[in-house]
Amino acid sequence: MAQLINGKELAEKLQKNTAKEVEALNAQGIQPGLVVLLVGENAASQIYVRNKERAAKKTGIHSAVMRYPETITEEALIKEIEHFNRSEEFHGILVQLPLPDHINEEKVLLAIDPLKDVDGFHPMNMGRLFAGMPHTIPCTPYGIMKMFEEYDIPLAGKQAVVIGRSNIVGKPMAILLLGADATVTLTHSKTEDLAKVASKADILVVAIGRGHFVTKEFIKPGAVVIDVGMNRNEDGKLIGDVKFDEVEPIAGYITPVPGGVGPMTITMLLQQTIECCRRQVVDHE
Repeated sequence: MAQLINGKELAEKLQKNTAKEVEALNAQGIQPGLVVLLVGENAASQIYVRNKERAAKKTGIHSAVMRYPETITEEALIKEIEHFNRSEEFHGILVQLPLPDHINEEKVLLAIDPLKDVDGFHPMNMGRLFAGMPHTIPCTPYGIMKMFEEYDIPLAGKQAVVIGRSNIVGKPMAILLLGADATVTLTHSKTEDLAKVASKADILVVAIGRGHFVTKEFIKPGAVVIDVGMNRNEDGKLIGDVKFDEVEPIAGYITPVPGGVGPMTITMLLQQTIECCRRQVVDHE
């Protein structure tokens, strides 16, 4: 039976520390601020944003959600971002993805000041991460690294396999694992014999976006299995990319869905808001 990696519990612990850091900044007359830009009515995005707002308030971070209609033009959205780039009230800017089809995500992310890019998606921040000089890091992979740290999971010299190659999770995850001296294989839906490749992994991170995609054939006995998936099955129940009931008896460690990676993503977002605030205010004084 695998040991459960409890992301919810760890997130609560880290958010208490974050709240103390906010108090310390408040004592210096500094109020960290995060603004989230939400376009349209995407149901999943609405939930994510609500959770982010709730967590920010709980830790004492000044948080605002700006809601825009699905029909907003790319130009108008970029103007809004430029306004917040200049604002001294907000130290972090987050544009909730996905955006409607008529808006170019790349252009929008490029418009965010890299110093305020709490999501770590700006090409400049991606480049810094790639060069081993991270500034802000995509929050999900950052949260996963904290999980490894908390549970004393050794990474150096281990075989790590990442399934999924997105800029949000897969690629930055591979770079972070590489930075921790793991030997990394980055795979995706076109990888031949994917189950065979995965079954050699000591550390398996799954972010392919397909419900119950990873079954017992993918798992090396005793492997650490991190499930980033958030999918709904036919009954509307939230499920991961990993078939938990099948994999859990074989794995050494496993994250549940929900209550695994999700809460950690939000926690790292808050942490990076504080780090951005310090760089902009404290380091400049």
